[in-house]
Amino acid sequence: MTFLPLILLCVLLALAVWNDLRTRRIPNAIVFGGALLGLLLNAALPAGDSLFSGAIGGIGLLSALAGLAVGLLLLLPMYAMRAMGAGDVKLMAMIGAFTGPGPVVGIAILTFLAGGVLALVVSAYNGRLKIMVGNTWHMVKYSMLRSLAGEVPKMDAPAAASGRLPYAVAITAGALPYLVYGAVTGRSLFF
Repeated sequence: MTFLPLILLCVLLALAVWNDLRTRRIPNAIVFGGALLGLLLNAALPAGDSLFSGAIGGIGLLSALAGLAVGLLLLLPMYAMRAMGAGDVKLMAMIGAFTGPGPVVGIAILTFLAGGVLALVVSAYNGRLKIMVGNTWHMVKYSMLRSLAGEVPKMDAPAAASGRLPYAVAITAGALPYLVYGAVTGRSLFF
C-alpha cells in the first residue's frame, strides 16, 4: 500500500490550517489545486477501494467528482447562512475529490463534532463561553423564525462577538482520524 495520497492530502490540510490560522483565509490555490490533484489521482491510479484503504487504488473520475460535489453540498448551506467561509466549503469539496462521496459524509460528521468541541474550548479559554452560548441561541432562534416566515434562514452575527474559529482546524481534526483509520485498518470508519 502506498501512502502518497494520504501524505499529499495531509500536506494540503496542513497548508490550509496554517493559512487559516495566520490570515483567516484558505487560498484558492490550495483548494482548487488540491481538488484537481485528488481528481487526477483517482482517475490515474488503477481501480481500487479508495486511496486510503487496504485495496489501494483510485475510485475513478466519476466517484471523485461525486465526492467533490457531496463535499461542496454538505457545507454550502452553512455558507449561505453566513456561518462558514467559502474557503471552508471548498476545502471540504477538495477532501471529497480525494475520498469520494461516502467517506466525505463521515468526515463532515466528524468535522461538525470537532468544530463544536473546538468552539467550546476556545470560548471557555477566552472567557467568552456565556457569550457564545447566548449568540448560538440568538442565531438559531432568529434563523428558525425567518424560516417559519418563509424567508431564507441566515445566521446574522449578534451584537456581542464571541470570536471566530478558523474552521480549517475543525475540518482537519475531523478528516485526520477518518483517513488514518482507513489507512491503518483498510476499512472505512462509517460508510
